[in-house]
Amino acid sequence: MSKIIVLMGAPGAGKGTQARLLQERLGLPQISTGDMLRALDAEDIHSTQTSGKLIPDEVVIGLVRKRTEQEDCNHGYVLDGFPRTPAQAEMLEKLVAVQGNALMAILVDVPMEILEKRLTGRRNCPVCNEIYNVYFKPPNSDNVCDRHPNTQLAQRSDDRPENVSVRLQTYEKQTRPLLDYYKESHRLGKVDGNREREAIYKDIEVIAKS
Repeated sequence: MSKIIVLMGAPGAGKGTQARLLQERLGLPQISTGDMLRALDAEDIHSTQTSGKLIPDEVVIGLVRKRTEQEDCNHGYVLDGFPRTPAQAEMLEKLVAVQGNALMAILVDVPMEILEKRLTGRRNCPVCNEIYNVYFKPPNSDNVCDRHPNTQLAQRSDDRPENVSVRLQTYEKQTRPLLDYYKESHRLGKVDGNREREAIYKDIEVIAKS
């Protein structure tokens, strides 16, 4: 039976980084609903994302179903950013049952004050996509990429303070209940996400292989 890993945690917890490591080292495809939604050419979806609110459940589960039907998901996959609501979790249970897979949720736990700095401080280079953080990993020169000295760093619209506040509030209200959902069925693991990425990954790998 293949295993489905649901990586959970608030925006900025580092789920994407850990999902990529699981893909590289365990061969489990990373399925990021955020990336899939950003790739869609739909103005209403983009405006909803940038405001920090959630996309309708039907849209997201449709994308997940289509992606997980591909051959590279036959032996399991990692879900990054899904499910985010109880309704999505119920939809996922049905999908997992049809696919004949087992599911395990892993929470990457980070204090709220750290999350706020991770998100509002994040900047990226439009040329090489190098990511900086004004609090934890600032560039050598103010708001300029170290690799491309003539390039100003950019901030994603959903990382602006007003949108970060909405994103974190939305997580607390709609996604936190999922932790109880998976805990009650003994399918929730938890790791300290306020450490170096390798230390976090080591703990996640142990849970993923259990």
